[in-house]
Amino acid sequence: AAPAGAVAFGVKHTEGVSVDVLFHGHAEPEAVSGTSTRWPLDEGTVLRFSMSQASSEVNDNKVTVSFYAEGGKPINQAGVFLTGVGISLDVDADRDGVVEKNSPNKASWAWGPEGHGAILLVSCDKEFP
Repeated sequence: AAPAGAVAFGVKHTEGVSVDVLFHGHAEPEAVSGTSTRWPLDEGTVLRFSMSQASSEVNDNKVTVSFYAEGGKPINQAGVFLTGVGISLDVDADRDGVVEKNSPNKASWAWGPEGHGAILLVSCDKEFP
């Protein structure tokens, strides 16, 4: 997706985003922390974006890739806006009808009327062959 004549690229990103540059044949990613680093535009180079927490609003994070010609002349930029979505599967671990994030009963399971822990019912019939 790089423009014609591009030989290198640089990456800028907001604080909530982590970006790694992976080179073909190199197992270890190189973390992108500064804005002045440029990498050669080689086939097999991959940018990997990630966010470790949910966004506070839609499109509040961004990654910008700048493309450079021979000699360091800027050619073009491409940008992506990101929204981190928090997903949580939680349970009523003490079976009192309330789902609590910090229930001490999440780490174990006990049978009976005074028991605790999640109960999972699985449908294994063949409604759809």
